[in-house]
Amino acid sequence: MRLTRQTNYAIRILMYLAVNKDRLSRLGEIAKAYSAPEPFMFKILNPLVSAGLVETVRGRNGGIRLAREATRINLREVVELTEESFQMAECFETGADCPLIFSCELNAALRQALEAFLSTLGRYSLEDLTKNKGYLHRTLGIEKADAAA
Repeated sequence: MRLTRQTNYAIRILMYLAVNKDRLSRLGEIAKAYSAPEPFMFKILNPLVSAGLVETVRGRNGGIRLAREATRINLREVVELTEESFQMAECFETGADCPLIFSCELNAALRQALEAFLSTLGRYSLEDLTKNKGYLHRTLGIEKADAAA
């Protein structure tokens, strides 16, 4: 299974916000940190806001931040939100025309593998991904809140 770019960048946005939790972030600075186009990042941000993972603060000094603690956001939730399809093979599709559809165990095996994959992701929180905050601050070019004051 391969995750889409949208899922990859959704996780990156959330990681950035988790590392920069002491202040508001701007989407432009996040896009710059990941060398990604800002309109692409904006498209990814919308479902994160709608799902209540990210909140926006309007105004001159506005920005975005996590809407929940990083420990309360798990990877399965993010992947299920951002992936359009989990159809790993043609037999997952409605109306598949495989002659073996009712006698082949591939479908069951793939469904079990998918559930194992999602279950594993569910055991990891956003906090788990951002434990090395010092390294992430330096790599992403984030100033620590007390250093910015």
